Amino acid sequence: MLAKAIVWAHSQGIVRFWARHDSVCPMMLNQLGVEPIDCGDASLISVFLVDDHELVRTGIRRIIEDVRGMSVAGEADSGEQAVKWCRNNHVDVVLMDMNMPGIGGLEATKKILRYNPDIRIIVLTVHTENPFPTKVMQAGAAGYLSKGAGPDEMVNAIRVVHSGQRYISPEIAQQMALSQFSPASENPFADLSERELQIMMMITKGQKVTDISEQLNLSPKTVNSYRYRLFAKLDINGDVELTHLAIRHGMLDTETL
Repeated sequence: MLAKAIVWAHSQGIVRFWARHDSVCPMMLNQLGVEPIDCGDASLISVFLVDDHELVRTGIRRIIEDVRGMSVAGEADSGEQAVKWCRNNHVDVVLMDMNMPGIGGLEATKKILRYNPDIRIIVLTVHTENPFPTKVMQAGAAGYLSKGAGPDEMVNAIRVVHSGQRYISPEIAQQMALSQFSPASENPFADLSERELQIMMMITKGQKVTDISEQLNLSPKTVNSYRYRLFAKLDINGDVELTHLAIRHGMLDTETL
């Protein structure tokens, strides 16, 4: 049975203590002249932070540690580290940055859920327009949160996904809904597969074919096949054009380039 928080309103001040449910004798409380108040479930929500920027992780950690009922279980600065940590540790919720060097947040999300399907993952990103939200949610993420969200929304999102529901930032959900009525030609990236989108992101970050193949466990020939398929679908002729097109359609966070 889950622990319960009991607050004692004592004449000398408020005394907090943790007790097993129904383990405190009402007669004892009456003798002390205090009234127990049930503060609800005191079980902690453990959160794991994944972001390649230490400053971002530090800020999020401070927010979470100030919230009663939540704790930070650990941190990682890459998708690879996150996958390794989650294979060997238990955590309730992962806050996952999407734009990171290496395999990135999308592939890390898929790998973590492959081994730990009970983990709830919220993707944090600057990408608020499709196809990113749709691809991420299809990959199994429990939430999609804009990096522009405030602390209260982030805390609420953690609680929502921990309860078994899904959470999408309101402005992102609205754009996802509106995109259903927009011509597909407005965003040439909308028709890319999940793997094509992932490789596109890695190429535009300057990663070489050999690096991509190693990180995704694909042969260089397979990566090149995806690369040329991208060029054909997007009607472009090379990596430079791909990067320019991605920037033009808001697919890249130019501040991290």
